[in-house]
Amino acid sequence: MNFLRNHLASKSAFLIGGDIIISFAAVYAGIFQRFMGGPPQVLSTYDPLIPRALTFSIIVVFMCFLVDLYDDDNITDKKEVFLRITLANFLAFLALGAFYYFIPYVQIGRGILIFSIVYSILLQAVWHVGYVMVLRLPVVAKKVLIIGTGPVAETMGNLLLSNNNGFALAGYINCTDEPIHVPKDYVIGNGDGLLSIASKEKVQKIVVSLSERRGAFPVREVLNCKLQGIDIIDGPSFYEQMTGKLLIENMNPSHLIFSDGFRVTPFWRYIKRLFDVFFAISGIVLSLPFLLIIPALIKLGSKGPVLFRQKRVGEGERHFTLYKFRTMIQDAEKNTGPVWSQAGDKRITKVGKLLRKTRLDELPQLFNVVRGEMSFIGPRPERPFFVESLKKQIPYYSERHCTKPGVTGWAQVKYEYGDSMEDAIEKLRYDLYYIKYQSFSIDMLIILNTVKVIIFGRGGR
Repeated sequence: MNFLRNHLASKSAFLIGGDIIISFAAVYAGIFQRFMGGPPQVLSTYDPLIPRALTFSIIVVFMCFLVDLYDDDNITDKKEVFLRITLANFLAFLALGAFYYFIPYVQIGRGILIFSIVYSILLQAVWHVGYVMVLRLPVVAKKVLIIGTGPVAETMGNLLLSNNNGFALAGYINCTDEPIHVPKDYVIGNGDGLLSIASKEKVQKIVVSLSERRGAFPVREVLNCKLQGIDIIDGPSFYEQMTGKLLIENMNPSHLIFSDGFRVTPFWRYIKRLFDVFFAISGIVLSLPFLLIIPALIKLGSKGPVLFRQKRVGEGERHFTLYKFRTMIQDAEKNTGPVWSQAGDKRITKVGKLLRKTRLDELPQLFNVVRGEMSFIGPRPERPFFVESLKKQIPYYSERHCTKPGVTGWAQVKYEYGDSMEDAIEKLRYDLYYIKYQSFSIDMLIILNTVKVIIFGRGGR
């Protein structure tokens, strides 16, 4: 529930809920349009109508998800919104045609389907464009006041200024002697009279973003604001809600200890293991044709073994052997030692490029899941050489090994392939967010995103 509240509810649940209602209603509008003026008894042939409308709604919303319609960074341009909605509904039209062939019980007529798609496109366009326009209204956006003027406050301010999430920056409160990193025009107080400032600016949320709170935090003033109904939140928690990742550079151990999350119970581990085995075995069965064809393609394309075996670091920093289909030439690191794969890496074979783009090279890892060395969902397992190096340079890097590594994960679907220290830090932010809020809901979202990544071939190298 924490994940749903922090991520889905703040980013896309409102839009998804509206689209479900709209696409559901579009079926009724399509039937009305198709049989306008016709005999009423024709409608009885579509009883019960709810399962048909619900099927249409689910597939339309799923296609909207596939085309990134619910990504907040992509809902600001009206033309792009309309194009994404049109593409999603066109894909839904094709998918429904195939779906009706196998399950005719939920089928609606071709004429009704066309009318329903048209209504869905028009109503969704009005809904999404209207949503963006409303968010931009000053009277709607929630005013946020940031306590602090240092690097953490600067990060929070930039986040507010660059994100259309219904928040607006009211200003900064400078209550320390630290150097000012934010625009001075936005500094509107020093901590004294905080409540009066918040009331004047109509602030609804205060984000505490001090690098050092001792001797600087205006406790009494913030408490007065809290008692007047203003929401108080610390910087790292606000960052999590806005981005779906953790702010590890400026995060104190106390934040990890006292904040919500990190509640992994024995029961959840048991359920997750059942989940892993079910999906791994199902994946192996469904991918049997690929497991037979891919080895032949690899053999025809280059010399060397079909499977690539490599030591990786798993739960508790224990080493295990990870299996993948080989995508590079044999002995690719013979002269270089362990190195990250780069864009346009010449060591990757022609067949390997296709396998990496579609993530089919990772199919053998399903056997790692069955053996209990990996989970279906979790942080990506890294090589021991890189782990030892990253542990020395990145705070909290070892914490990612408190759970089993995964075939797919939050970092994999939210961030493209990493080949640098900066990329490793960014992916760790996502990994720790998953570890903190791991639940059935985030696992389902990761699976849906993984399907999207595979279909569109994003992020692979």
